[in-house]
Amino acid sequence: MSGAKGMAVRVGRQAEAAVPAHRRPAAEADRPGTPADDTTWSADPYSRALRTGRGPLFLRRADGWLLLLELERWCADADEADLEVLRRCEGAVLDVGCGPGRLVAALNARGWPVLGIDVSEAAVARTVALGGQALRRSVFESVPGGGRWGTALLVDGNIGIGGDPHALLTRMAELLAPGGLLIAETVGDPDLDERVRVHVTDARGSAGTPFPWARLGTPALLRHADRAGWRAVDQWAAGGRCFVALRSRSTNSTAEPPNSAAVSSSQRAAKPSGDRPVARA
Repeated sequence: MSGAKGMAVRVGRQAEAAVPAHRRPAAEADRPGTPADDTTWSADPYSRALRTGRGPLFLRRADGWLLLLELERWCADADEADLEVLRRCEGAVLDVGCGPGRLVAALNARGWPVLGIDVSEAAVARTVALGGQALRRSVFESVPGGGRWGTALLVDGNIGIGGDPHALLTRMAELLAPGGLLIAETVGDPDLDERVRVHVTDARGSAGTPFPWARLGTPALLRHADRAGWRAVDQWAAGGRCFVALRSRSTNSTAEPPNSAAVSSSQRAAKPSGDRPVARA
């Protein structure tokens, strides 16, 4: 654990030095591979709801389908289902799409080396306010300690980031150390394997910018994982939520030093949860 803790300390120093997005040089946003859209989860109404910790907040599809987001749970302390996930973590932990930071805070309180990344400035600010370390960062861009993390988390629906499960699983293999552990949360519907464009909306009808998203049941995730070179090591349900633990079958050859430069930027998409629609407009 000493090496993992050392990495977390260095990453924490980078987090303190990260450049705010509004001060970022214009050339950085034009860097190849950097998503140009910085308005998915960092703009209202999501950021407003995170600052207050209160919903309701929804994902909305173009056909009027709505999914209630579990904002109050995200902003509360880690529950028993969360703690079951955290008990399985190994080494230094990267929480991808950390949201308001309950998992980062829970691991930090236990002395565990952990970093959260999220595209939302409000999410990062709330995580830091809880005493955690977090960077405003896209998972598809440079991440400190790339190729060195012991565990990565994709909970609260974050397997949907970017709307392309294969691309996301490939990226997660690059970030983890060889043999590292990926824990992902799936939806309760075992037949669901969906890629859609959605936007965040609140009860007043305020809407964010549309972005691509994916929603997967456990069988669908296992199919995508197998094609992307992962093997399933466990699956379980807790608190009405479903989880899968995966390990990469390939050796990572893309490791970055843990003190690589921090880059503040956007993410293709980040953060819903839940597994069934609540209304149709």
